[in-house]
Amino acid sequence: MRSSYRTLDRATLRDILLVCVADAVVGASFGAIAVAGGLAPWVPIVMSVLVFAGGAQFAAVGIVLAGGSPMAAVLAGLVLNARLLPFGFAVADVLDDRRRGWTRLPGAHLITDETVAFALRHTDPALRRAAFRVCGVGLFVIWNLSVAVGALAGTGLGDPAALGLDAAFPAVLLALVLPALRDRDTRNAALLGAAVALACTPFLPAGLPVLFALVGLTPYLRASRPTAKPTSTDSTREPS
Repeated sequence: MRSSYRTLDRATLRDILLVCVADAVVGASFGAIAVAGGLAPWVPIVMSVLVFAGGAQFAAVGIVLAGGSPMAAVLAGLVLNARLLPFGFAVADVLDDRRRGWTRLPGAHLITDETVAFALRHTDPALRRAAFRVCGVGLFVIWNLSVAVGALAGTGLGDPAALGLDAAFPAVLLALVLPALRDRDTRNAALLGAAVALACTPFLPAGLPVLFALVGLTPYLRASRPTAKPTSTDSTREPS
C-alpha cells in the first residue's frame, strides 16, 4: 500500500482525498438517518462492511424504513449495483495480479464508481493499480468509520420525521443521479420510470413501485439495439 501511495502524483492523491472527505459526509448521514429511522446501530455498520455501495445502501434502507419488504430492498440494491459488472471488466487488469491471486476477491469488493474512475485516468498498468488500491482502501476505511460515527450519533436524534430526516434518503438519491440526467436518453428513461412508479404506488406495497420503474428503460434499450445490415436478396440483384 505504501509503495502504491508513493507511485501516484500529488494531483491524483489530492483528488482521492477530496472524494474521501465527501464520502465521509455522506456515510455519516447514512448511519445517522438509518438509526434515527428505527434501525439498530449495527445494521448500517454491518451493511457498509459487506455491501460497500452507497447508492444501494441508501435505496435498500430507504425502502425498509418506508415499510417495504426486505426482498424488495435487496432487489433494489442489486439493480443499482448491476452497473458494477461492466466496471469489473474495465479494471480486470488491475485485479488480475498473478503474483497475489488471493487479492482478486477483496479487490472486486472495492470496485466503485470512484475507484474505477481513478484507475481509468491512467494507461500505465502500475499507475492504474496504484490509483485503484489507494482510492479503494481509503474509501473503504473512511466510509465505514463515518457510517459508524453517524450510527452512534443517530441514537440521539429522536423522531426522524419531526426533524425532516424522512426526506433525506430520497434527497440523497436524487443528488446521486442528477449528473446522469444531463443525457437526454437517460433523462427520458428516468421520467418514464418515475411516472410508472407513481402510478403503481397506490396499488402496490412499499418498495415494489421503484422496481416497476425499470419499465422506463424499455424504449432506451430498443433504441440502443444495433440495426441489422441489409442483405442481398433476389429482388435486389441486378439482372444477369
